Amino acid sequence: MEKRAIYNNKLLPYLLLTPQMIVVLVFFYWPASQAIYQSFLLEDAFGLRSDFIWFENFVELFQDPSYGNAFVVTAIFSTTVAALSLSSALLLAVMADRQIKGTGIYKTLLIWPYAVAPAIAGVLWLFMFQPSLGVVAQALRKLGIDWNPLLNGNHAMLLVVMAATWKQISYNFLFFLAGLQSIPRSVIEAAAIDGASSTRRFWTIIFPLLSPTAFFLLVVNVVYVFFDTFGIIDSVTGGGPAKATETLVYKVFFDGRLGGNLGGSAAQSVVMMVIVIGLTAVQFRYVERKVHY
Repeated sequence: MEKRAIYNNKLLPYLLLTPQMIVVLVFFYWPASQAIYQSFLLEDAFGLRSDFIWFENFVELFQDPSYGNAFVVTAIFSTTVAALSLSSALLLAVMADRQIKGTGIYKTLLIWPYAVAPAIAGVLWLFMFQPSLGVVAQALRKLGIDWNPLLNGNHAMLLVVMAATWKQISYNFLFFLAGLQSIPRSVIEAAAIDGASSTRRFWTIIFPLLSPTAFFLLVVNVVYVFFDTFGIIDSVTGGGPAKATETLVYKVFFDGRLGGNLGGSAAQSVVMMVIVIGLTAVQFRYVERKVHY
């Protein structure tokens, strides 16, 4: 039976919602409305003059080859990071869910990277893979690999992918572990009694029951790559070399903050907002789907 809260005072629910609504209005709707408004303006770098130009910023944006490159880079980056972080976190969650000694220590160590700020995570990986001083980079050079993310775009992309994946594994691990612990043991034991191997039990019972969690994390990871990886890219590669790691969110910063193109960067923000709203709509539409047999 569904439980519902009943308030004797009809005004009380609205008073309880007011602080949250103020936060949403001030930190989401107001900046979003400003971005939409500025996307129709042509402003100088000092904000002293602005002209209303309708959709010219969007037309110029989609005709810009560098914006198409940012779309491709973001697609490759988000797909790779989501696939690696989800698969690695699922593997770690399955291993941590077993009845072994020191499980609590393993879980704690696996959660720690989530507390590291994105910029710090990027700097840590840069220290290890810096071409001249990095320990890992020196080992790669001894193996005959000319590692240099400062000049090689593929190396730079690989470096930011590894840093972003390492940062996100802990978040995915928490959800996968919670999902595994919520699966009834009786179902798994029944399959074991019927003679199903551990691999068959995972793919036919455990993974299907984790599918709502996996889909939720897929959407969350894509949104994470779109926004929260800015600190990693800025601290590691700065969008280079030759825009090889310039994602959509970093291009917004580069064109608006460094390039002074306020209207163009606002238009880019609106495009990203539409993408995220679409992803959120997909999440709300399908994340609650139940698994039927």
